[in-house]
Amino acid sequence: MSTPFYVSPQQAMADRAEYARKGIARGRSVVVLQYNDGVVFVAENPSRALHKVSEIYDRIAFAAVGKYNEFENLRIGGVRYADLRGYTYDRDDVTARGLANVYAQTLGTIFSSAGEKPYEVELIVAEVGAAPEDDQIYRLPHDGSIVDEHGSVAVGGNADQISSYLDQRHRDGMTLSEALKLAVESLARDTNGSERTLTAEQLEVAVLDRKRPQQRKFKRLLGRQLQRLLDEGSGSAESTSDSEESSSESSSEE
Repeated sequence: MSTPFYVSPQQAMADRAEYARKGIARGRSVVVLQYNDGVVFVAENPSRALHKVSEIYDRIAFAAVGKYNEFENLRIGGVRYADLRGYTYDRDDVTARGLANVYAQTLGTIFSSAGEKPYEVELIVAEVGAAPEDDQIYRLPHDGSIVDEHGSVAVGGNADQISSYLDQRHRDGMTLSEALKLAVESLARDTNGSERTLTAEQLEVAVLDRKRPQQRKFKRLLGRQLQRLLDEGSGSAESTSDSEESSSESSSEE
């Protein structure tokens, strides 16, 4: 009888983590940013049937990258958890923090199990509050850890490069069109530093809008409304650059 090949627990976990990271990196990125009236989700996703961004509950939304069947199962489980908790207790008892803890337990259990492969997914759970300082954004990697994010976050694809780009340019108090423009610019950057052009048809965009009068704050931006916001963002960026150029010219004349 042959002796089974021994692999140390540390090496086994490292191999599982590397396997999951490679699967996640093959997917197109998702970007989440805070703006003055809420949280915007932007994904490079030409499909209109398979969503990367979805509503979970009144003020909570979910974004994911990786294997669709795996993160869709997690999304459905999150909706069931939120509905049951809201029905059993109170709608205000359903929070992004509680949902993130549930997802962390599920992902951590699967990642640690030797009987099945780790999930090739990375999740973002966000909740919009009554004010910008009350917004919550949580990132959940494949191993079930929870990262509390602020301002902006990117997952999947070239997430490190996109996150660095966002950290340098994102600021508090941005309008929706400005935040959307920044998100599209970050997604359009390739690993070699060159830029692509992403159209409205290639994007999946949704917001958690704190100013929305309905109890449910989630809304998808589609068609002409999305194109108008993209055009507004481009116009504001051009006007900003023009004003900077004129101010530099006036200072040089002095």
